[in-house]
Amino acid sequence: MDIWQLPDVRQALVNREFGRMCQLIRQHGGIRQDDIAAITGLSQAFLSMLESGARKLTNIDKIIQLLDGLQAPPELTGPMLRPSINHQPRGSAPTALSRR
Repeated sequence: MDIWQLPDVRQALVNREFGRMCQLIRQHGGIRQDDIAAITGLSQAFLSMLESGARKLTNIDKIIQLLDGLQAPPELTGPMLRPSINHQPRGSAPTALSRR
């Protein structure tokens, strides 16, 4: 099952609760913070603070980086958060986000 079809993941994204969203993706997908760091380019330390609530994600570039790396569907993110036209796919990393 696609991780983005899960109601709790979708709700966290809609509410812009990016730390909660990352937690849910990791729980449902059986992946580690290091895995999310590798596919998004954000540091594991930052993701840890994001998930714990010690940091908030407000920088639009970082939000795009996170959602792009996690391959959030454009229909959930809206046109402002779509990757640029020149974006190159990240390879096989998205398979880590399918529900196990």
